[in-house]
Amino acid sequence: MPMFKSFLALGAIFLGLAVILGAFGAHALKNQVAESSIATWQTAVLYQVIHAFGLVVIAFMFYHVPQAKFLFAIGTLFVLGILMFSGSLYGLVLTQWKFLGPITPLGGLCFIAGWSLLAWSALKLPA
Repeated sequence: MPMFKSFLALGAIFLGLAVILGAFGAHALKNQVAESSIATWQTAVLYQVIHAFGLVVIAFMFYHVPQAKFLFAIGTLFVLGILMFSGSLYGLVLTQWKFLGPITPLGGLCFIAGWSLLAWSALKLPA
């Protein structure tokens, strides 16, 4: 399967899951966890949405700007970031397992690296 299809499908899946998880947080968790945990959940959903849209952008870049470098690496960093950042926050809210806490910043570093690589790659594109 071409990479643009893979990243487009992943972006769509993560966006759909964000809607489900956002609704779950707003309704099912409302009376089950502390208000601060709801805010943590919402942060996880927000970052998932932003980076899932980032995957859609990467998919279109694969299709329309195939000479752009590092698109696979950028998309992979966004996927890893979603799994580690948002995934660890979801896990923390649902389980209170403290060992998940150190995973969150690793996901954040993946997001930062992905956006930085995208900026650098864009600057290297021919005019």
